[in-house]
Amino acid sequence: MQAWLDRYFGLTEKGTKVGTEVLAGFTTFLSMSYIVLVNPAILSQAGLPIVAVAAATCASAAFASILMGLLANYPLALAPGMGLNAYFTFTVVKGMGVPWETALGCVFISGIAFLLMTFVGIRQLIVNSIPRPLYSAVAGGIGLFIAFIGLKEAGVIVAHPATTVSLGNLHSATPLLALFGLLVIAALNAWRVQGAVLIGILLTAALAWMFGVASFSPQPYNFSELTETAFKLDLSSALHLGGNGFGILEIIFVFLFVDLFDNVGTLVGVTKEAGLVKPDGTIPRLNRILLSDSIATIFGSFMGTSTVTSYVESATGVAAGGRSGLTAVVTGLLFLAVLFVAPYAQIIPAAATAPALILVGSLMMAPLAEIDWKDPMVALPCFLTLAGIPLTFSIANGLAFGLTAYALLKLLSGKATKGDAMLFVLAALFVFRFAYLSGE
Repeated sequence: MQAWLDRYFGLTEKGTKVGTEVLAGFTTFLSMSYIVLVNPAILSQAGLPIVAVAAATCASAAFASILMGLLANYPLALAPGMGLNAYFTFTVVKGMGVPWETALGCVFISGIAFLLMTFVGIRQLIVNSIPRPLYSAVAGGIGLFIAFIGLKEAGVIVAHPATTVSLGNLHSATPLLALFGLLVIAALNAWRVQGAVLIGILLTAALAWMFGVASFSPQPYNFSELTETAFKLDLSSALHLGGNGFGILEIIFVFLFVDLFDNVGTLVGVTKEAGLVKPDGTIPRLNRILLSDSIATIFGSFMGTSTVTSYVESATGVAAGGRSGLTAVVTGLLFLAVLFVAPYAQIIPAAATAPALILVGSLMMAPLAEIDWKDPMVALPCFLTLAGIPLTFSIANGLAFGLTAYALLKLLSGKATKGDAMLFVLAALFVFRFAYLSGE
């Protein structure tokens, strides 16, 4: 079995082994397991049965991650996307008055559009049109984003009405535990201990339960409730959606646009961190990656959840040594195992997973050294990307700022060429998005 796994996933060639990939898969799962409770909490406000959405979340994450691992052989895990689930609930269903079954139909159509764009090569052109310095900036921006999420979850950083953010109460248990966990993971990592991130997470979680910091109240359910959203999408109503200035094109444009660039940004950042990008900047098997996430969104709409997308928390698995699709497969199998016990998925508290996010964020700063900060054509776009991702809480927005700035500088400096056509198309789309859909 081990020999087959080595051959199929190319473990020796990638400088990894089965044990490392399994540890990485566990680490990725623990870092993104929050989605099992958060996604149902958001989508239930749109009227979807919460237990069924929990099941749909687990099933979609399991299917998508396993598909990514087997088809594309990348350590990228997928699940219903944060932000897109909020758009689904608060804008499409509550704001526009669209029934959730019809909204699921829109998700399905956006997945089909993604699939067609992949087959004709449009998505590949988009990825390949991104300037190479922005690859490094996206990786660094995602690192800051991950670290910011970790610091927020740990209570080290809190919201403040005057200064936007401020230092949290470091005397309380959660921040203290998180900082202890960060120290443990960093020390183990410095000693090159195999599975340092996972060991730190489990040790901190054990202390949290020991001292009564962790708590959760799972809601019991019976298995007949698990399928109440499955195959309930209303495609016919979605295709005839219109009126009140809101039509299917507007909804699908947002689903498509945000998912596309969140996916691209995550893909670029995580593959670069894993050392899987070729020297010329191209990403091997790109078509299979894009095909996997397209199919994942279609599958998610059938199960009863909003758009499925690549997760930035995949970087925690990469930091734990994951280099192949086996990492994603292990993550997917763990989501599958959680399917029937979804309410128990967050037995690992935020105080335990936050340190992993902070450390991984710090490790993702390395690609910034590859940017020529003295080149004015590069410095501003890269800075806007780097700062925009964490400050707008969106990989897509950060990439939009940087790519648009790069295109404008090329145009204004007279350095634009025919080969930059896709770059300018993307910049125009970003400008349109900010002007017309800036509130989404």
